[in-house]
Amino acid sequence: MEPIYVIILCALAVLVGAIISGFIMFNKGIAYRKQQAEAAIGSAEKEAERIVEDAAKEAETKKKVALVEAKDEIHKSRTEAEKEIKERRNEISRQERRIQQKEENLDKKSDNLEKKEEQIAQRNKVSEEKLKEAETIKKSQMDILERISEFTMEQAKEHLLSMLENELVHDKALKISNYEQQVKDECEDKARNLISLAIAKCAADQVSETAVSVVPLPNDEMKGRIIGREGRNIRTLETLTGVDLIIDDTPEAITLSCFDQVRREVARIALEKLITDGRIHPARIEEMVDKARREVEHKIKQEGERAVLETNVHGLNHELVKLIGRLRYRTSYRQNVLNHSIEVAHLAGIMASELGVDANLARRAGLLHDIGKALSYEIEGSHVQIGVDVCKKYKENADVIHAIEAHHGDVETKTVVAALVQAADAISAARPAARSENYESYIKRLEKLEEICTSYEGVEKSYAIQAGREVRIMIAPEQINDEKMVIVARDIAKRIETEMDYPGQIKVHLIRESRAIEFAK
Repeated sequence: MEPIYVIILCALAVLVGAIISGFIMFNKGIAYRKQQAEAAIGSAEKEAERIVEDAAKEAETKKKVALVEAKDEIHKSRTEAEKEIKERRNEISRQERRIQQKEENLDKKSDNLEKKEEQIAQRNKVSEEKLKEAETIKKSQMDILERISEFTMEQAKEHLLSMLENELVHDKALKISNYEQQVKDECEDKARNLISLAIAKCAADQVSETAVSVVPLPNDEMKGRIIGREGRNIRTLETLTGVDLIIDDTPEAITLSCFDQVRREVARIALEKLITDGRIHPARIEEMVDKARREVEHKIKQEGERAVLETNVHGLNHELVKLIGRLRYRTSYRQNVLNHSIEVAHLAGIMASELGVDANLARRAGLLHDIGKALSYEIEGSHVQIGVDVCKKYKENADVIHAIEAHHGDVETKTVVAALVQAADAISAARPAARSENYESYIKRLEKLEEICTSYEGVEKSYAIQAGREVRIMIAPEQINDEKMVIVARDIAKRIETEMDYPGQIKVHLIRESRAIEFAK
């Protein structure tokens, strides 16, 4: 039995040894596979890093290509815009030449009219001579009739008195008409003297405002800093101010574009502060915009106080003073509304002093007459109605409110102050160089004026002259007589007042000519 046990023990030993050897080999295999896996993961990570680097390089390349394409697109847009501007300028030049030709034709027609007037004067002279001859013949015939009729003394006296009475009635009517005309002439002369005196005493500087502002830069590198990484800085500035920043090839300059002058001024001040400071990032931009906005509000208050002191108007509500200051950043036909209001106040005060009316009240009404334009962007309605509502809110004088309501003729003037404010407003707006408009608006206004005139039946031609301040209308004499001319002229003037917006006044001049032509054979 002992050899069997020895064999069994040997077999068990071999089996145990085999198991242990297998377990050791299995662990070594696992370690090897683990090592192989770690090596594969390391190579995969290196490959991923290489792919990311290649993607970044490709993205940078695409970015540069996109920038080049954007610059090409901007250049193309600028070229197209310049082409369009050139075409518009050519069109305006053609229109100006046509207007010049029209003026030359009008001059020729005016010369012809003068010649015809001379001929008519000669004919009138001949007619007067013939009339005198007829009167002489009539007198001789009357003598003959008296001898034939054999009037008594009393009948002759009664006849003569009746004739004298008729002549006296006629003379009386002529004298009344002459007196009325004399009074009108004297009133017009006094009004002209009064207005000329007011204008002479009030000479105001004229400033033309535009829709853009230009900010100078120390160098062209500043443009890139203002744009910022991926355009963050310029987007932040445009979002906070509501102003478009135009960065083009203009050296060392950036253009700010916005029709709201308050926003444009805020953007200009903020941008200048950022350029001076040198630190340009979104947080700094927000801080500088807030400072600029507070500075502009302070400037608005100062401008309002300056206007009040300059016009010697006291006791205004502080909110009205702020609104007056906001007029510094409003324009009408490129005329600064604050300067216009100050000018109207001075003119109204001078004319009121000459007429013996309350000058302080007139200046107050003149200064506040366009107060509605300070809020016309925020509130619906005309600037007249807005101004009336604002002044009622702050409990202004009733005469001042009426002057504001009547200064554009929306209601009938009931006070002398209202009439003076209306006259001062017209003087300030209509004087030379006070207001201007672009060529397109100017041409459209002239075309609209001629279109209104030619739309009436019996009108042959119409010509807008004197920069649109006068229109001459040629009418057909067989369709419109002398009495109807007055009615047609009034209708045209009323329609122009209703459908058109223009500074000052427009003179409607109707011309009627009748010709009779015969041939002697």
